[in-house]
Amino acid sequence: MLTGKMMTKFSLTGALTIALIACTNGDDARATEGSSDSDTLSTISPVDREPFTTTEITDFDEPWAMTFLPDGRMLVTEKAGKLFLVDQKGTKTEIGGIPDVDYGGQGGFGDVILSPDFAESGLIYLSWVEAGDGDTRGAVAAHAKLSLAPIGAEAEAPEISDLKVIWTQNPKVTGKGHYSHRLVFSPDGKYLFIGSGERQKFDPSQDMKQNLGKIVRLNPDGTIPSDNPFIEDEDALHEIWSLGHRNILGMAFDSNGKLWNQEMGPRDGDELNLVQRGSNYGYPIVSEGDHYDGKKIPNHDTRPEFAAPKVAWVPTIAPAGLIFYSGEMFPAWQDSAFIGGLASEALIRVTFDGESAKEAERFKMGARIREVEQGPGGALWVLQDGEGGKLLKLTPANDG
Repeated sequence: MLTGKMMTKFSLTGALTIALIACTNGDDARATEGSSDSDTLSTISPVDREPFTTTEITDFDEPWAMTFLPDGRMLVTEKAGKLFLVDQKGTKTEIGGIPDVDYGGQGGFGDVILSPDFAESGLIYLSWVEAGDGDTRGAVAAHAKLSLAPIGAEAEAPEISDLKVIWTQNPKVTGKGHYSHRLVFSPDGKYLFIGSGERQKFDPSQDMKQNLGKIVRLNPDGTIPSDNPFIEDEDALHEIWSLGHRNILGMAFDSNGKLWNQEMGPRDGDELNLVQRGSNYGYPIVSEGDHYDGKKIPNHDTRPEFAAPKVAWVPTIAPAGLIFYSGEMFPAWQDSAFIGGLASEALIRVTFDGESAKEAERFKMGARIREVEQGPGGALWVLQDGEGGKLLKLTPANDG
């Protein structure tokens, strides 16, 4: 039974999913690192059916991100500062030229994606955490040339070169959490979006002179597009696209070209947001969760000037990774989003009706899921979190 007070806290104008699953609290534990009207709740439980066959491919030490190359091989990052070339049989080759990273807590080596013109340029984009003065640190993003031999060819070990930092989290601050540093290109390849966490400092999410707690939009070379929403505002960083974010651990575009992000709430209140130009998502002024010390945070519906999440999870799922599925291998799942779950140890499928969203299914994975990607043939690939985290390939059940 939900009390009146609890119902007020869970109620949200827009889509709201409540997932009844036990979880740990605290961001170190979570992130070491239902679609309805405002007065109706939808309860989603882990499903018992097994709609896919899971194949273990290989394992890593604290993997964080992966992306597929055009030839079907993949790049996988490890937080301590390694980048691997991996074939679909699980053979791993370490790639040289990787920068030093500030490893610890939630920090270290982060995302890896391909440049939209990778076939011609060979450029990849990377993010990691670097040390600053004193006991400070922050995320950076860079591009570099990736040199690889074709499959089956004999050559020297792969490496990156001509590394150029194009963006820096500003300012560098103390602490080792909430870097976010997720990267995604717009579907037309013209713009690079970077998720910048608020570094567990709360107020920077609303400070327009800092890029903490923001999503930023850049040209591929790191310059600022002339049509960014705050380009005429002398009191704002011109790179800012949206603000009021907390810890962004997944960004992806849907088939209609709309940008979505998921982010960890404080104590519960994880969010799936439709990211729109110049919008403010309210953190830390509003949230569907509360502070870890028990201090209440008003809900989004108390401050309608802030953009509310399309889905909010109470209790937490601890989201990590986000994709929109477009493959033929699971045709019923086309246009669904998939989110990895850390505390929830699940793979979560989200469906959409226009700009509304709801959790449709939750697949129990038995381990913390850090990353999810779609492979070239339409299989789903997931990375488990932590030491010995397995790379798994998901194909239709009984597909062999």
